[in-house]
Amino acid sequence: MKSLHCWLLLIFLAQMAPAFPQRTAHRDKKKKPETIQYGTASYYANKFQGRKTAMGELYDKDKMTCAHNSLPLGTWIKVTNLRNNRTVIVRITDRLHYKNKRLVDLSRAAAAKLGYLKRGLTRVKIEVLAKKPPTHEQNSR
Repeated sequence: MKSLHCWLLLIFLAQMAPAFPQRTAHRDKKKKPETIQYGTASYYANKFQGRKTAMGELYDKDKMTCAHNSLPLGTWIKVTNLRNNRTVIVRITDRLHYKNKRLVDLSRAAAAKLGYLKRGLTRVKIEVLAKKPPTHEQNSR
């Protein structure tokens, strides 16, 4: 009788095996960040002028930089204001507060070029360019 119970248990477990998720290699790898992202952009408050960024540089409101939480530091991105189609190319030098739901926090100079200083926030599209500085051709668009 004991062996019958063992066989029934084995049959039951064999039937249940497909219900349990199998670990696969693609799930174990870190998820690669999207090359195009949509979300809300804000810009740095004046109080951050001269403070150290996550890259160790001092923040300068007149440089074309930004903060982003999932893309690697030093990455160049193209940011497009979806309200007016203006674009800027900026480098990620900092991180947002982990509770902040915004996609990107731009320097004051970048926000001014995108035309949303008075609004404070705007919807944007971000395109990842590279880890290297963009060429003059990309920067002049």
